[in-house]
Amino acid sequence: MLWNRVPKVLQQPAFRTIWIAQFVSIFGDFLAIFAVISRITFKLHGTPADVAVVMVSYMLPVAIVGPLAGVLVDRWRVKRVMIASDLIRGVLALLLVYAHGVPQIALVMALIGLVSSFFAPAQSVALRTLVPKDDLLAANAMLSQAFYAVRILSPAIAGAIVAWAGEDVCFWFDGASFGFSAMMISRLTIERPLTHEGSVKALTHDFAEGNRFIWTHRALSFAFLASAAAMFMLSSFSPLISIYIRDSLHAGTLMYGAISSMVGVGLIAGTVLVQKAAKDRPMASVIVAGLWGVAAGAGLLGAFQLTATAAMSTFLVGAGIAFVVVPAQTLSQRETPQAMQGRVSSTFMSLFSLAQVLGLLLSGVLATQLGIRPLFLTCAAATALLSLASWLVLRPQPEVV
Repeated sequence: MLWNRVPKVLQQPAFRTIWIAQFVSIFGDFLAIFAVISRITFKLHGTPADVAVVMVSYMLPVAIVGPLAGVLVDRWRVKRVMIASDLIRGVLALLLVYAHGVPQIALVMALIGLVSSFFAPAQSVALRTLVPKDDLLAANAMLSQAFYAVRILSPAIAGAIVAWAGEDVCFWFDGASFGFSAMMISRLTIERPLTHEGSVKALTHDFAEGNRFIWTHRALSFAFLASAAAMFMLSSFSPLISIYIRDSLHAGTLMYGAISSMVGVGLIAGTVLVQKAAKDRPMASVIVAGLWGVAAGAGLLGAFQLTATAAMSTFLVGAGIAFVVVPAQTLSQRETPQAMQGRVSSTFMSLFSLAQVLGLLLSGVLATQLGIRPLFLTCAAATALLSLASWLVLRPQPEVV
């Protein structure tokens, strides 16, 4: 009886294995990232620029190497890629124990990001191979829910661990979590046809073919660009919310934690609601609705200086991003031919990471030039224009008689 209440997609053994492996691994990642920031801030007495350098070092390799990694993943056995990626990242996570300077930490984080650029497209291929097409939306939603739940819970747990036992325990746990993930993935059977031609000319052809498929597919190219815009918004907002709460709400760290957590609550709520919203609607329409949600959230934050509207704003931003990203991932997996799934999904992740890096780098500069609240209003207006333009382009055209 209790088993019947478990979501249908989670009752599938292969997907359940991937979900459990990723939940544990993601939890380890968040512990390690918290510990890295804690070490830089409190032990090394680093500056905000030091933290930004480390985070950019972590994300930039995915943006740069991702498209090439996807081409290679399409030619390799994805199970081996996933296991090797986990094991290598596990060793790298343990190296953080011995990294006691910002350059050392940045180098290790960059290497972890580099290896992750191979794991992400391999996991996308595995999902596309193991999960029936009709269940892909639910599968992506479940993986996103795990990610966002960990995002909400991990800071408090990591803070307690660091305070009680130090950062190194978090790094050891992260290394062990990668080992656990590799062990779980080793139980899977993933069979798909492979391309063995490996010349530079063939790789270049495959890279061009994947990009041509993305940018000539109207709905898919829109989904990718919308996801990049949503992640740019989130990464721009994240470092500025604390300043907004200090200067506009005249509140402290407790309020900062509460308002920030509403992003995660919105993300989880969005992944639940999007499954119902997408049942009888085109994925592109759901993504447009998500963009409107992000625009509304940004507008609320810029227009008002109230605690209630700030909480509602961050909730709407989180829910809107879920309405953009989950359908975009699902659309990519459904529409992409299996032979080029790796290179298409890696381009998706590359755009994702590039948007996050640009958001982190530009948010401070733009906030200094415009002011925080005007910047939020500008972002809201830009996202609303993108939503309107997308609706005009993607709406069903009347038939010409």
